[in-house]
Parts: sequence; C-alpha cells; structure tokens
Amino acid sequence: MTRTWPTNLAKDEGVLAWEFLDFLRKTAVLKVDGLTRDQAAAAPIATSPKLTALGVLKHLVAVERYWLCIAGAGLDLPSLWEGSPDPSWDLTEDDTPESLIEAYRAEWANAEALQKLDPDATAADGKRTVRWILAHVAQETARHAGHLDLLRELADGTTGE
Repeated sequence: MTRTWPTNLAKDEGVLAWEFLDFLRKTAVLKVDGLTRDQAAAAPIATSPKLTALGVLKHLVAVERYWLCIAGAGLDLPSLWEGSPDPSWDLTEDDTPESLIEAYRAEWANAEALQKLDPDATAADGKRTVRWILAHVAQETARHAGHLDLLRELADGTTGE
C-alpha cells in the first residue's frame, strides 16, 4: 500500500482534508499490517485492557461507519457501536489484522458517498456540516494512529512515521 503526504501546494481545502484523512487511514493500516493475531490482540497497558491494535482498528471501522457513512452521507447501514459501553473495542475470534484491514477499507469505499458532497453542505444528520464531520474523523483517526504507534512498538519493536 502506498502512503503519500498530501499535496504541499494545496489550494482546495476540501481535497486537502480528504488527502490528510487518506494519509492517516493508511498510517493506521500500516501499524497493524504484518502483526500476528496474538500481537495485534495483546493489551500491553494494564490500565487499558481493551487498548489493542485490533481494538483500535475495529473502533476506527465503527467511527468511519457512523460519522462518514451514516451521520454524514445518510447511508442505510447498521451502526457498529450500538450499546454501552462502546462495543467497537471488543474483539471476537474472527477479528484478525487481515479481516479488520479489509473491513476498514470497505468503510473507505462507503465513505466515497460523503466525498461527493460539498464541505459546506449540511450532513445527513442535519446537525453538522460535512466539513465538521470530516475534521472530526481526521482528528479521531490521528489520535488513534498515535495509539497504534505505541502498540506496534510494544508488539514487535517496529517504529516509524
């Protein structure tokens, strides 16, 4: 997978926002790709037993599904985090690096429906602009990419951008 920085001389804020989200998405995938299931499911921080590389990626799938696809574009898809506490961090035996990377990429494809809308348009939920939703998902993805940096280093010593 190729991960490239957004255009340095960007002139279109909407395009730039999507480019940064794409960069962050691919960063998250690269942090999980190549880990074994055991490494990716490990919770190395005792005070955060659900903080695993797989849990972070599964949560990002739920974030994209809800914010970009349901609240943003109005797609008729089931939410992946119904319930309290938030179940998007809970792993099943079927959750592997490969299965969750595939699920994450499927949400990217679903989110293309939002990408077609003007950033100043009101999102499908009627409460926010497309611009706000995109900024929210970018900050959420960036935050969790930072968690993945640490989890990957703890799993196998790999560091990098």
